Amino acid sequence: MSLNHQKYQTFAILLEQFRSDVASKQMDARQLRQHLSSLQQFFQQQIIPLAEEKSLELSYRTEMNKQLRLLEIDVMFFQGARQAATAVDKLKTISDRLTTLIHYCNAILQSPAAQTDVKQK
Repeated sequence: MSLNHQKYQTFAILLEQFRSDVASKQMDARQLRQHLSSLQQFFQQQIIPLAEEKSLELSYRTEMNKQLRLLEIDVMFFQGARQAATAVDKLKTISDRLTTLIHYCNAILQSPAAQTDVKQK
């Protein structure tokens, strides 16, 4: 398994854990921000510097970066929610955004180029 593949796999696991925590609906805004900060830090330090310049992977990485920024806005909206129903809606939006990010990771991990990298190692 290539190092790049491992990093995307780790990122997908972190996203799954975050989505699971959000689904439990027992997180407050502070915990959401902390979790998001950890995700963003991992993405910035481990995923963005990857040297792969394959156009498909680069496109997914760009889209993932955008989704992480939108996730940050979703967390801010959750923080500003004044009613329980609004907070629940915002948690659903956060969960959906995390699902999208997980799909992007899985698409990269299952791409023919990634599978070729794994076979070569």
